[in-house]
Amino acid sequence: MAKLSELMIANPQIERFEELRELVILVAKSGEVFLEFDVKPDYPDTPPNWHLELETAFYWGDRTEELKKRYGQTDKGGDAGR
Repeated sequence: MAKLSELMIANPQIERFEELRELVILVAKSGEVFLEFDVKPDYPDTPPNWHLELETAFYWGDRTEELKKRYGQTDKGGDAGR
């Protein structure tokens, strides 16, 4: 099991939420099965739905942008039709 806090500590070069999201995708691809959300990322661009964004990235990987387009979510963290 990977912990979000440990990923952030081990990668101090990460300065943006999007970089953390990419790291979460890599961790999932490396074979991790579970990701524990034990801290909230404190980056200036962390969206309000950060938990959902990271969970989706962990389980769906690179396909998350495709899913957002398919279901009408075009901006980061919000629904296009709302």
